[in-house]
Amino acid sequence: MRGILHRFISDQRGNVAIMAAGGMLLVVGMAAFGVDIGTVFADKRRTQSTADLAAIVAASDLSHAARAAAATVAKNNYPPDSLVAVEPGLYVADGALSPPQRFTPSATPSNAVRVTLKTRTPLYFGKVLTGSPSFDVHASAIAATTQMASFAIGSRLASLNGGLLNALLGGLLGTSLSLSAMDYQALLDAKIDMFDFLSALATRANLTGVTYDALLDSNLKLTDVIAALQTASGGNSAATAALSNISLALAGLTTKIALSSLFGAGPYGTLPVGQKPKAAVTVSALDLLSAAGQIANGAHQIAATVNLGLPGIAAVTLTATVGERPVGTNWVTVGTQGASVHTAQTRILLQVKLIGSGTVSVVNLPVYVEIAAGTATLDAVACGYPDVSTSSVRLGVSPGIVDAWIGKVSTADLNNFSTKPNPPAAKLVDLGAVQVTGRAHATMANTAPTPVTFSYPDIQAQTKKTVNTTSFTSSLTASLLGDLQLAVQLGPLGLPVPGLAPLVLSIIGGATHSVDAPLASVLQTLGVGLGQADVWVTGVRCDGAVLVN
Repeated sequence: MRGILHRFISDQRGNVAIMAAGGMLLVVGMAAFGVDIGTVFADKRRTQSTADLAAIVAASDLSHAARAAAATVAKNNYPPDSLVAVEPGLYVADGALSPPQRFTPSATPSNAVRVTLKTRTPLYFGKVLTGSPSFDVHASAIAATTQMASFAIGSRLASLNGGLLNALLGGLLGTSLSLSAMDYQALLDAKIDMFDFLSALATRANLTGVTYDALLDSNLKLTDVIAALQTASGGNSAATAALSNISLALAGLTTKIALSSLFGAGPYGTLPVGQKPKAAVTVSALDLLSAAGQIANGAHQIAATVNLGLPGIAAVTLTATVGERPVGTNWVTVGTQGASVHTAQTRILLQVKLIGSGTVSVVNLPVYVEIAAGTATLDAVACGYPDVSTSSVRLGVSPGIVDAWIGKVSTADLNNFSTKPNPPAAKLVDLGAVQVTGRAHATMANTAPTPVTFSYPDIQAQTKKTVNTTSFTSSLTASLLGDLQLAVQLGPLGLPVPGLAPLVLSIIGGATHSVDAPLASVLQTLGVGLGQADVWVTGVRCDGAVLVN
């Protein structure tokens, strides 16, 4: 037995066959590496290129992302089952986040799409080693678009009545103004880039190395705001002169405003101050000044005499208060779908003295109007590719709910924004022994936002559009008259006086237009309207879809 084993070990016949078999296995392995792995890498690149292209096409048509991706995959000769997933979502270009964290699938509003493909590459030699005739190749890509707009609400200022503007804007700013209508026109014509304004404001306040969000979280002096406006107004000498006069009037005031109520930088908030984004946000100096005044005013009362020389009116005195905007909101913003802006709550009490007739020489008509905050929301940005001039923006606009009263409203009621007034009857006529009291209420509101579309020419011209409540009537005074309940008393016994109530109603009815006019003028100056909201789009940015991961 030992001899047989020795001879087997010593026998060298067949060594070449054994070496050839081992060498063949090595050759097959090298062939698998050279051919199959090369094929896998080539198919991986091709699959990735198709995923990239499908993601770009899908992101360019977010409303039909799945269909667009499937069509792209088919055009590249892949079977339908190669398309594993098409996931719209939200991509945030935040360097503080890791790349996988920047995309959130199914988040809204969507601005990106992730496409995932799975293909099979056949193995020729590698199947000897793996036991599988193919190798699975996976590829995914994320593409995002930039579709955003900047827009604002309120600040109508259609009638540049110098005297009324001086009274109301001066009251908002906490000073006395003596500007002319030409000064106000110059401020209206001066266009201010909000990011230039914020950069000038940061320099003025010695805030360096901060982001726009950090700057907007600050409370800065109103005097610094006016000074920054002067810097940002550029070469408009007339506007600069008007702002200089306002600065002199504000000298010594320490009033501060919360910048976050003035402007929202949206996705550009993380940029350092001084770095200008691609999106333009341009407003008039007068609009910005009026909005800043409203924010600075808080709930302080504005008292003024309104003298418009209207028929049937002997005198009009005004008391107004402007409340704060809803928490976390602002007047103008730049953002994507879902961003919103708001007006401030406004309360106005007009004490109108009407010229009477017959036995009633004067009728005192107290008209109280409360306008809740109006809202404009960015519903959609339709980007035109490759021609941006075909782009458009759609806002959903809800004017503030209007409550109007004829009644006895105190100045304390005007300042109490936590409670809505429910005034008792007011004394309209006082003839000594004879008293006429009256009370009325009218309200108007929209049940749903109204869509308003701005074409590219509208955006370029910053065209302001007005949205009215569906229940709004042409005359507020006429609406109140329809609900007016009068009580006539003679002496302590409350005896009726025949014919007196109809006379008072006819006096008020004959002056409806004259009562509406000063109210509309005051509201225009404060940037709001009865059952109305003025909105405009200041800029739109449309970038084509690009790969982000």
